[in-house]
Amino acid sequence: MTAQRALVTPDLAASQRRILAVLVAAQILSGAGLAAGITVGALLAQDMLGGTGLAGVPSALFTIGSAAAAVSVGRISQRFGRRPGLALGYGTGALGSVGVVAAAVADNVVLLLISLFVYGAGTATNLQARYAGADLAAPAHRGRAVSTVLVATTVGAVVGPNLVTVMGDFAEGLGIPALAGPFILAAIAYAAAGAVLWVMLRPDPLLLARAAADTADHAAGPGIEPSAARTWNPSVVLGTTVMVVTQLVMVGVMTMTPIHMQHHGHGTGAAGLVIAIHVAAMYLPSPLSGRLADRFGPRVVAAAAAVTMLAAGVTAAAAPVHSVPALAVALALLGLGWNFGLISGTAIITDAVPLATRARTQGTVDLTIAIAGAGGGLSSGVMVAATSYGWLALLGAAISLLIVPALALHARRV
Repeated sequence: MTAQRALVTPDLAASQRRILAVLVAAQILSGAGLAAGITVGALLAQDMLGGTGLAGVPSALFTIGSAAAAVSVGRISQRFGRRPGLALGYGTGALGSVGVVAAAVADNVVLLLISLFVYGAGTATNLQARYAGADLAAPAHRGRAVSTVLVATTVGAVVGPNLVTVMGDFAEGLGIPALAGPFILAAIAYAAAGAVLWVMLRPDPLLLARAAADTADHAAGPGIEPSAARTWNPSVVLGTTVMVVTQLVMVGVMTMTPIHMQHHGHGTGAAGLVIAIHVAAMYLPSPLSGRLADRFGPRVVAAAAAVTMLAAGVTAAAAPVHSVPALAVALALLGLGWNFGLISGTAIITDAVPLATRARTQGTVDLTIAIAGAGGGLSSGVMVAATSYGWLALLGAAISLLIVPALALHARRV
């Protein structure tokens, strides 16, 4: 018997179904928290910091915070299991959301910057949860397991941006600036997601997967230890490259879209609608992406990510400035390309990393992804201030094509 076969016994299959159900519930809640920073973070920064050039600062800060949290969540999960790692990450994201609201009330820029950094832990945890869905999945179903966790985020992430006006009115009724309203929702959503995982994510998927693998290895007799495998092998590098490129392009274009719309007379409601469509496209196609990855291989889906991101950049650059539908199409393509990249990259890495080092490696990979997102968010405002939104979109389209030579190089090496 092999370790892979041990992971598909009836008892483990039942545990996997329960684990996925708990993860889905937590992701629905956390999706609303995730959407807050995407929708109004740049607008809040523009009001408090002044100037379009600094509008990318919130995205950069909570992405840098996401990077730091990704490593922490990965290391905690490696040592103690997914449950404490994910629950602590969401709790930290809730704390950061409360800090953003307090900073807006006090008009304190320093507190805003610190709180946005802490808020990024929620984003990191939302993404790390996809790995928990794959821990017990059979290799042939790994793409679908990851996609199940991701698609659950859609509900909260789509509802969240459309509550911008409602939460703004609610916040103003409490004497809080309207743009801080979505962060009130984020605090509640992240705290609830953390509580669900802490109470209900039993058995722990990573610990159970390790136990099953240890049993299988013992039954198989002496052999090569899984931990002896090279962690940063060509497949891990490829999966990381795919996710880094798609994250960089997605964050850069997405961050400046609400600002671009505001500068051309669109209100926060229209921006919220476009972002809601974008976030839906980031997560809703996950079942399709997962099935494609399982059937045709994750490398084919990675190539589709490059083509889709290229189309998104060109469409965004060509969209008439007063056309909300055109921008919505561009942002939908942007989200779909990101989805293809995330699911294919995750599947490539999970297949290539042994259980003995899996969570730690995944945390390091997500650190790299988050740094790329921070770079995209921070540089996007500077580039738009120096050139235009259209040039930013075209640059993103060009960068997305870097996935193609990465795939070719990996094919040659492997």
